[in-house]
Amino acid sequence: MATSYFRFKQFTIEQDHCAMKVCTDACVLGAAAELAAATRILDVGTGTGLLALMAAQRNATAHMEAVELEPQAAAQAAANAARSPWADRVRIHALSLAAFAATAPAPFDHILCNPPFFRHSLRSPDAARTTARHAAPDTLSFGELAAFAATFLTPDGQLTVLLPPPEMQHFEREASLAGLFVASRLILCHRPGSKPLRHVTRFSRAATAALSQPLPIHEEASEAYSAPFRDLLRDFYLAF
Repeated sequence: MATSYFRFKQFTIEQDHCAMKVCTDACVLGAAAELAAATRILDVGTGTGLLALMAAQRNATAHMEAVELEPQAAAQAAANAARSPWADRVRIHALSLAAFAATAPAPFDHILCNPPFFRHSLRSPDAARTTARHAAPDTLSFGELAAFAATFLTPDGQLTVLLPPPEMQHFEREASLAGLFVASRLILCHRPGSKPLRHVTRFSRAATAALSQPLPIHEEASEAYSAPFRDLLRDFYLAF
């Protein structure tokens, strides 16, 4: 059973009111996204507020906005942000992405999203967990996310998305239709040479050759964490 909290080196995520708990792949997204040059960052579907807080830790001057449709999750994300060292730079909006777009926010330098992705599997009887994990007519769609990013990114802005490989192929098509193209791809896998688990893909408006890089979580023949994984999460995980 998941604990009611997850403690990082500089902040704690309370998660008992959120359907989706802290997970390894989301932490990889938060640690790997290129945020150094960003001044305004948006986390779409923030859940616990994890990505917004990781971004705030990594970029000491940027301001973070985060949207979350589910009211209980939004409230918990706001509480997590308020208890963090960056409370003055993180703002949580309890809104759908469409409702947030209607507020006409200023453009963002970087948008982060770990969107619903189980497009063809059975939906959970837990409505909140379904909203967080399953793409459906009543949840955030890939097309909606891509269109929002194309509208609200700065000219040199970037969108970084976490998805399993088959769903990422679908999202890449939607992004291309919106005028956003793959700039780089981090391929998360259990160990070197194993089947890819997730793609952390960065999109920009420039159509260039995309760079791909594997990231094994574990070493080849053991359960020990790999050196690249440890290096990436060193500023966050207590164990590192």
